[in-house]
Amino acid sequence: MVINVLGPREYFGELVIDEGARSASIATLETSRFMIVTKDDFKALVTGNPDFALKLINRLMQRVRALTDNIRSLALLDVYGRVARLLLELAEEKDGRLVVSEPLTHKDIASRVGASREMISRIFSDLSDGGYVRKEDRLLVIARKPPPRW
Repeated sequence: MVINVLGPREYFGELVIDEGARSASIATLETSRFMIVTKDDFKALVTGNPDFALKLINRLMQRVRALTDNIRSLALLDVYGRVARLLLELAEEKDGRLVVSEPLTHKDIASRVGASREMISRIFSDLSDGGYVRKEDRLLVIARKPPPRW
């Protein structure tokens, strides 16, 4: 299951500071370059730079909140509700339209919401037939906000 998607200049691996076991693995969607900071250098940066430490704590709190929201969705929403939530989270307003510009396959969406690709295909068929979403110029356009429950 996809837990998080990070973009350019974002970081991961900060949990190394407690020396616990890794809680996730990563994979890149495209060729990437990384800067590796050793555990000792990272600890020195955190302990020697209070401004950085506060920014790190704030980012960790954001990630905990996002993970809590994901757990809540998995526990309380059906697959349709999780798909609707994901689409609305990813959507941005462009040229007066609500669009998801990130190129997502049904398999990608399934891995983010904890469902099968086949179920996502059925949901998108229903969303398309209902006039909620459509494809335009390689973008997914949200024509109208999907209802929270199907």
